[in-house]
Amino acid sequence: MKRINRRTTLTLFLGDILFFVIALWLTLFIRYAEWPSQALFLQHLGPFAIIFAVWLVVFFIFDLYRRPTTLFRRQLPSVILRAQITNTLIAIIFFYYLPVFGIAPRTNLFIYLIVSFGLIVAWRTLARRFSLRRRVTNLIFICRGAEVDELKEEFKSNDRYDIKVVAASEAESLVNDNLMVIFNPYDREGPVNRQSLYRLIFAGVTFINVHDLYEEIFERIPVSILDEQWFIENISSRGAVTYDLFKRAMDIAVSLVLGLISLVFYPFIILAIKIEDGNEIFTHQNRAGRNNQIIQVVKFRTMLFTDNGDWQNQDKVNRVTKVGNFLRRTRLDELPQLWNVLRGDVSLIGPRPEFPKAVEHYADKIPYYNIRHLIKPGLSGWAQIYGEHPHHGLEIETTQNKLSHDLYYVKHRGIILDIIIGLKTIRTLLSRSGI
Repeated sequence: MKRINRRTTLTLFLGDILFFVIALWLTLFIRYAEWPSQALFLQHLGPFAIIFAVWLVVFFIFDLYRRPTTLFRRQLPSVILRAQITNTLIAIIFFYYLPVFGIAPRTNLFIYLIVSFGLIVAWRTLARRFSLRRRVTNLIFICRGAEVDELKEEFKSNDRYDIKVVAASEAESLVNDNLMVIFNPYDREGPVNRQSLYRLIFAGVTFINVHDLYEEIFERIPVSILDEQWFIENISSRGAVTYDLFKRAMDIAVSLVLGLISLVFYPFIILAIKIEDGNEIFTHQNRAGRNNQIIQVVKFRTMLFTDNGDWQNQDKVNRVTKVGNFLRRTRLDELPQLWNVLRGDVSLIGPRPEFPKAVEHYADKIPYYNIRHLIKPGLSGWAQIYGEHPHHGLEIETTQNKLSHDLYYVKHRGIILDIIIGLKTIRTLLSRSGI
């Protein structure tokens, strides 16, 4: 299944490049109302090739190469439009503020946005239709549970996977028809006698761990299957030496550069806070860090009173100020935390640090919750991008979902995943969804 997903992603990637180029040719044809000469096309293709490379990164940031859910598929045209508008703004900056190629295609860019949007939407729709003609994989579940029900529903509602879920009784009749059997290695009391399926190994049938399949499809760890054996087999508190050095180097470099740039905003933020109520500028909040050690993060104050997470026992009503509301929506209240990164209390990427009292509550209600504290917390993480998060409330179900994404990061953390999270965070910061 991983090979199928890689092949699909590569096909979409190469197709996008092809249609970027075709859109450029059509743009020149429409703009000049004649067949573009080779010289004119190459004159534009050179600088646009650089832009295309940046645009592909933007497509990646907008999740256009990620396995789409049914909801995402319905939103595809609007997602492509937002991505192409972003791409056009990048091209405008590139051509007008860095005019090193001698072309300023103002009209061309406008035409290109329309043409490329239509072509990419048509290409993506066509690619999905062609995918329906691929050979269907028959899936048999010889296990049960909440995660199995989630997988069945996903395969039923999303034809991207080319999956058909069939009954276990059909196994022997499908041995020569691209059959995969999904099992739970921790469940010896499954609904099907495994010995009856043993001979299918010799018929070329593929057996897949249901937890590995769940991770691949949803990119999170199903909390319902967690036990000590799973953690022993999958989780380590130590990363590779190369990765640890890279991560710390990136933390220092990025936080130092962004921290210095962010100082430009400090006078305006400080002035706005003082004008509104004249109280403290910063709030120093205790959070649970690596190994549950208490760290203190610094933020611009956004509430009437400095809030350290003691929301349950306060006599006064604490609320977000008008300036604080703006700071939260624009994420400017987070800027001082860059100095926490530079100091080494937190990292740029990692599980979001929680208030100590919230951690005590979660650890009491959610088994193995403290595993997320094996590594240094971060300003952004896998759970902040794709998981549900209760914004420091005490919702158990939502926090379990967040934990499932945090554990996925703890298990799979590495240079590539950190880069992916960093790129996705750019989109999050530019949107209204919070981290």
